[in-house]
Amino acid sequence: MSLPKVRRVSNVLLASALVGLLWGCASRPTNVLLPVADTSPSSSKVQMLVTTTRSRSSNPAQMYTGERGLAPSFAEITVSIPPASVRKVGEVAWPKKLPSNPATDFAVVQAQELTLQTAKGWLSASVRKSPDHSVLVFIHGFNNRFEDSVYRFAQIAKDTGTQSVPILVTWPSRGSALAYGYDRESTNYTRNALELLFQYLARDPEIKEVSILAHSMGNWLALEGLRQMAIRNGGLPAKFKNVMLAAPDVDVDVFRTQIADMGKQHPQFTLFVSQDDRALKVSRRVWGNIPRLGSIDPEQAPYKEELASNNITVIDLTKVKSGDRLHHGKFASSPQIVQLIGARMAGGQTLTDNRIGLGDTIIQATTGAAAAAGSAAGLVIAAPVAAVDQNSRENLGNHIGALTGSQTSQTSSAGKECVGFAASTKDCKK
Repeated sequence: MSLPKVRRVSNVLLASALVGLLWGCASRPTNVLLPVADTSPSSSKVQMLVTTTRSRSSNPAQMYTGERGLAPSFAEITVSIPPASVRKVGEVAWPKKLPSNPATDFAVVQAQELTLQTAKGWLSASVRKSPDHSVLVFIHGFNNRFEDSVYRFAQIAKDTGTQSVPILVTWPSRGSALAYGYDRESTNYTRNALELLFQYLARDPEIKEVSILAHSMGNWLALEGLRQMAIRNGGLPAKFKNVMLAAPDVDVDVFRTQIADMGKQHPQFTLFVSQDDRALKVSRRVWGNIPRLGSIDPEQAPYKEELASNNITVIDLTKVKSGDRLHHGKFASSPQIVQLIGARMAGGQTLTDNRIGLGDTIIQATTGAAAAAGSAAGLVIAAPVAAVDQNSRENLGNHIGALTGSQTSQTSSAGKECVGFAASTKDCKK
């Protein structure tokens, strides 16, 4: 068999495997972001600042597409979350039909695009209201539509009880399991914009503490943004206290260099791993059979020694039971574990090797105190994050065709160059 045929067959097999992982997912309405009336007084409200490199959508119910924008955009969004009587911790209550009902569903009750200057004003006013003048930056993972990232972050902010100002960083993901390559390149496309945000947060004297929570492929973007900032500034600011890496889809060898480039004074890293993560097993095959950081065995050499030497706390969730077929979003499917970890870490208690409920073992595999989470992180470390949305995805046929060479992939709306970053850099450094 010729090499081109081998490649085509391999691509077909990979496509089939990915489709198989998603088979049977239930459908739900899309384009759910059109604001509705706030008709449920018992519902909670989460206000967030959004910064994105996605392209604007002409559909107000979508707001932003999965394509790449020419420059960063900003928005303010308020999400209504129904009371605990109709929603379990860790779940996003997607509407079964539109319009959303705030009494039973997650619903947007306010959404407004912002300029750079109005975004700065919103952040400043919100930070002044925060008890500890802290912010939480969330960076989503692979296979997320814009609405996925908005609702997931709203759920995280609500269920963790954080009082930090929520900042959502959402990068151009096409929201399809078969757009892995495009999504990965979109994280690289967004590195400069994320560093601009980090630099602004570092310079703002009103902000006293910055925590970062990243999931899956979003960890690559988070680590690259921190690395660039450290190289440019000769180190990372002390106010960057905690970086939480959930199921990171990052090459372990590359992670070593990223940490080294950040210097000795880096934030407290907390790493959540699971050796049965099926999504990361597929990623490992794609990336040359190099282990992914989120699926290592932290008890084995050389990982245990290296993580300990860098004071990286590891929580191994391999033995935690999960309703997630991919075992890639265990926080979301084990809300009791989420709450228990969050309560202990918020209270300054150290996680141990003891069995702490549900018959599942939570392992702290390195030295160093897991209680290093500061006031801004608090319960955030227990954030229930779902990496792969458990709903049907559009255009699977197009993506399969692209993998097998029978169709061409989508084109980016941004063209070959990102011309907007230079102007944004100048504006943000005023």
